[in-house]
Amino acid sequence: MSTGERVLLPLADTDVESIERATLEAVVPDRMEHLPGWLLPIFDGTVGRARSAVPLQHSRPDVGLVESIAERYRALGFAPAFRLPDLPAFDDFHAQLRRLAYEREQPTLTMVGQVENLLQLHPGPPGVLEDKADSQWMAMFLGPGLDPVDGASRARALSRAHNTLFASVREAGRTVASGAAAFGRGWLSVHGMRTHAACRGQGLARRVLVTMAEEARRRGVARVFLQVDAGNAAALALYRRAGMETAWPYSYWRKPG
Repeated sequence: MSTGERVLLPLADTDVESIERATLEAVVPDRMEHLPGWLLPIFDGTVGRARSAVPLQHSRPDVGLVESIAERYRALGFAPAFRLPDLPAFDDFHAQLRRLAYEREQPTLTMVGQVENLLQLHPGPPGVLEDKADSQWMAMFLGPGLDPVDGASRARALSRAHNTLFASVREAGRTVASGAAAFGRGWLSVHGMRTHAACRGQGLARRVLVTMAEEARRRGVARVFLQVDAGNAAALALYRRAGMETAWPYSYWRKPG
């Protein structure tokens, strides 16, 4: 399916697997189930990545796994969901899901880049990094216009991760931009990027990224990835300026209701 993005393929299977495992080490589910070549995270919350089955390679999957995966979720009392690449190798798998009344939702891009390129953003003074998410960081998910249930769920999934630092840009003692920097599997992964609604357009997100990148360089981590809504034009423009490119697009597959 077209996303309007140039897709960089093939990405090595080892890189795909390391990205998917690192994602679920940063956005932590309540429980993790496994099938060969798949991760099946279980999460009693709203974060799609923490509650949908994901393949660890992008070779053509066995369509018979649809029901095996769905049954595993149902047995645990959860609605089955899949997070699948929008790539030709998955066409048959997508078709089987449609036959079973699943629908495609939330087109998203996995983007990759080099930490050194993030450091070239030159946005101004860096922010701060802390081991724990403080109350102001958590509040960035609960501001005006945001869904409080979804925000609390996302903050919970991120704040209980290991090897994650919490970035904040503060002005006059108030947190105005934030994000979570996870370090694992040889990557810096960027999560939970937020800017206060009254402060957008001031380069604050760039300051958050540079703060994360400086720590990654200190640790000797050279590569970065993130996932971003395919329709988020402002975020995409920033990430492209930072030299990030699409590795693959993906979508969620769920049954209505």
